[in-house]
Amino acid sequence: MQKNTTNTKPDIRGLDDIKLLVDTFYGLVQKDSLLSPIFNATIKDKWDVHLNKMYKFWDSILFSTGSYDGRPFPPHAKLAIDKEHFDKWLLLFEETLATLFQGEITEQAKFRANKMAELFQIKLSNMKNDKFKPLI
Repeated sequence: MQKNTTNTKPDIRGLDDIKLLVDTFYGLVQKDSLLSPIFNATIKDKWDVHLNKMYKFWDSILFSTGSYDGRPFPPHAKLAIDKEHFDKWLLLFEETLATLFQGEITEQAKFRANKMAELFQIKLSNMKNDKFKPLI
């Protein structure tokens, strides 16, 4: 009898998986030479607060729990970030997903992350090119 050697990964199933995703991803962010200076300067010693906010954010995005009630764009509007930062953020996020999970919810997380990065870049570009103070 042959053993099944297919190494399948679980899909994201709930809050425990989201915590694993977020903790793993931000562990990479904190070590990244491009992203860590921005995150560390902004978050400082409040990583626990940020991670808890991200657990709620992704739980709400992927499972419609309503546990996140913030507005994600305004904190990013003040940062000196551009396409290079978003590309690296997405690369690390997608690598984290691919390492830990596979399945429909995992693909939804990847899709949502890409759409958020795209939207944030459009908003940031509009803010830079608009002569009027933006409404955020």
